[in-house]
Amino acid sequence: MPKKSPVKKKISGAKKSQTAAKPAAYRSTKGNKADAVLTEIIRNGVLSVTEEMKTNLTRTAYNPIIYEALDFTVGLYTAKGETVSIGLGLPSFIRGMAETIKAKLRHFGDDLAPGDILVTNDAYTTGSHLYHFTFTQPIFFDGKLTAFVCTMAHWNEVGGVLGAMTTDIYSEGIQIPIMKYQKAGVINQDLVEIIKMNVRIPDKAMGDLRAQITALKAGDKRFTELLARYGREQVLDAIRNIMDNSEAAARVRTRTIPDGVYEAESFMDDDGVDVGKRIPIRVKVIKKGDEMTIDLSEVGKQVRGFYNSGPSTGYGCAQVAYKCLTSPTDYPVNEGSLRPLKVILGDSTVVTAVRPAAMRVWMTVPMTVVDTVFKAMSQAIPGRTIAGHFADLVSGYVNGINPKDGRLFIGGTGGPMGGGWGAKMTEDGMSATVCQNDGDTHNAPCEQTEVKFPVLIRSHALRQDSGGPGRYRGGLGAEKVVQARCNVSVGTQMERVNCPPWGLEGGHSGMGNQVAMKIDGKDKDFVNGKVFNMRLKEGDTFTLRAGGGGGFGAPETREPERVARDVKQGYISNMAARETYRVACTDDGVLDLAETQRLRATA
Repeated sequence: MPKKSPVKKKISGAKKSQTAAKPAAYRSTKGNKADAVLTEIIRNGVLSVTEEMKTNLTRTAYNPIIYEALDFTVGLYTAKGETVSIGLGLPSFIRGMAETIKAKLRHFGDDLAPGDILVTNDAYTTGSHLYHFTFTQPIFFDGKLTAFVCTMAHWNEVGGVLGAMTTDIYSEGIQIPIMKYQKAGVINQDLVEIIKMNVRIPDKAMGDLRAQITALKAGDKRFTELLARYGREQVLDAIRNIMDNSEAAARVRTRTIPDGVYEAESFMDDDGVDVGKRIPIRVKVIKKGDEMTIDLSEVGKQVRGFYNSGPSTGYGCAQVAYKCLTSPTDYPVNEGSLRPLKVILGDSTVVTAVRPAAMRVWMTVPMTVVDTVFKAMSQAIPGRTIAGHFADLVSGYVNGINPKDGRLFIGGTGGPMGGGWGAKMTEDGMSATVCQNDGDTHNAPCEQTEVKFPVLIRSHALRQDSGGPGRYRGGLGAEKVVQARCNVSVGTQMERVNCPPWGLEGGHSGMGNQVAMKIDGKDKDFVNGKVFNMRLKEGDTFTLRAGGGGGFGAPETREPERVARDVKQGYISNMAARETYRVACTDDGVLDLAETQRLRATA
């Protein structure tokens, strides 16, 4: 009797590859529990998924802020919106993307299907500003919602007023509520046309949009291949193992911190509207057993200017601080690594702003919050914290008509500039390194900036004496001088000019951030770092100066040989060596040990 052909069951929403046979080694022999070998395979597999998403986005984006500066993040999430793997760009996006997926789940409920792609740039959902378009694609397998892939990227321009202070969200650009960019594989062309009509450079915006969709499709394809090869339940069980292991490791490290209540305070200069009115940043850290609570309820109230961020960022900056304190390199970020942390937020603060608060410069406050958490924890674990860092993008915003092609341009300073990070108990701070909020972001090469925009980079160098003196010196900031080659409008939104990066254990503060201009040959300085639509003519220059990191320990205890080497390298001046470090040497770094001993004996 002939054998019957096997019945092929059609699975709604499944791809052909999803029904591929599983390797014999991973067929369910112990229920659905993934063993250690499979868990490690999946751990590396999910990291590869987000790395490929990241690579595809950078290779297909149109604006340098994405493909050069890497101002974006991609991620893989569970069907509940829990973080599985991050292709990290900006650390503060960790919570923002997860919360955005959860908000989309609440909005659509069961109204999700294969081929859907969801979108929003709502600042109060993402926690950031309207420039961050967030696209999310649900992944279905065996007819079940199994995961999400997501990408949040910075668009160069989204409408709104250009280069000026804003005091409400409506003046900052187009707002896209939570909706479907694509439904069952069909693009919402009406939405695309609305976006195109509301941005100044639509071809670049559409290019970046397509790049984000490309990243989503790569993530969908690669994660579906993992599911098809090893089985849906086995992969999900392995992900649960990964999160449980990360949680256990985080709890072990948390227990090494002495129990107690630790507090610290700093401030932001002002909100750009009420000039000189400080914004308090007060934090409290409560450590008990294997859990930590970070209380941000006393952070200053939301402000009239655009230095606000949403609750997702309030949670996010606490999570960044906790991850750095407990397991900075032990394992990648996932939901499990953050389970021992509780975050307390206040109402309507600069990290929990509500509509219609302006949000354009959301990124400055959270990195100072992280800095201040480190300051609080230096009381308990000085060996695992750092002194204050420069905490700003130190970026100028240039716009005008490019005489080369007669078209509007936006940009021209080469992206975020590096500054000084704080010293640690055992080593100097890093120099010319991007701020905490920006993680993996880069600045653009000077030559590339000059080719794309009508500016000339006159110099880009380390800023002498900017690092806070100490037994271990704070990192140095950088200085960039940019010359206009045509009439342009220039602005900066700089913070931490008047709240310089603090030192620890007797270390001195580093220099604060600073902006200056030379117009018609005359120098112009500013009381803070906030400049809006200043008109420059051809030949005028503006200078961006990044602050240095704070020092650790008393400067006069730094080894004289290290001070002399710093003088030789040009990191510190001979005068600073003598007056602050009490070290005598020549300008080329030849140490006078006898004079040094005399100076330190009389200090």
